[in-house]
Amino acid sequence: MRHQYHPLGFEGSRIAQGFWRLEEWNMTASETLSFIEACLDLGVTTFDHADIYGGYQCEALFGEALKLKPALRDKMEIITKCGILLPSENRPDIQVHRYDYRAEHILASVDCSLANMQCEYIDTLLLHRPSPLMDADEVAQAFDLLFTLGKVKHFGVSNFTTRQFDLLQSRLDAPLIINQVELSPLALQHFEDGTLDHVQQHAVTPMAWSPFAGGELFSGVSEQAKSVQAILSDLAQEKNCEIDQIVVAWLLRHPAGICPVMGSGKIARLAAAVEAMSILLSDDDWFRIWVASQGQPVP
Repeated sequence: MRHQYHPLGFEGSRIAQGFWRLEEWNMTASETLSFIEACLDLGVTTFDHADIYGGYQCEALFGEALKLKPALRDKMEIITKCGILLPSENRPDIQVHRYDYRAEHILASVDCSLANMQCEYIDTLLLHRPSPLMDADEVAQAFDLLFTLGKVKHFGVSNFTTRQFDLLQSRLDAPLIINQVELSPLALQHFEDGTLDHVQQHAVTPMAWSPFAGGELFSGVSEQAKSVQAILSDLAQEKNCEIDQIVVAWLLRHPAGICPVMGSGKIARLAAAVEAMSILLSDDDWFRIWVASQGQPVP
């Protein structure tokens, strides 16, 4: 009997917490556990990882915390990524920064992630970046085996174009449920290149990495950054909130159902993002930010 895939797709929290900087937070396992519990208390249940984060260390740091209270596993959705080979002192076997989507590597990466995070399954596995050498049929074989073995529940991609997404989807029985791409008021390319239209067409959740443009929305000195900063400041004052909350509200306002991935180790920053879910921006508000970033009126 063929396995049936869950038809509802991504069921995580509207805001996700990313752990790509966990190694830099210098937290003990107990402190990381407290941070995880605080996230869950805020209703943020989706945790974003990748095998390479922190020089291949962040998943294991997360796992050390989860080991202290394993029962929390069933209260969260763990997303992780594979496919990037990154030379690191922790991986002396890797000589060239490149991509690897051979079935052998995907399966080994998942086993390593499960061991590092000390859990029995991954909610959603993403291919981290598209590779010109990706064999979609071989990836499909790996995905089918991972699902059959119960190691991964869902699959998705990150940084894929619509055509790359469609190529992989054409080989899969399971629906790809996530495309994680860069989205912010300073990164508008995926608003315009069809990516956000495509995810809506196929009921895929777009996750936004670097929603604050790597801090450029707060301290950037380019003309684009300064123009957007001015509008964000005005709106924050009008709505009695913080600039970062306006940014989150701007992303949430889009009909594609964007899930912003927060990256700070400060729980107050995550709490502010959750509060931003109640901030309603009008069309006028939204387009003021859009036009400021574009540097010209809409046509």
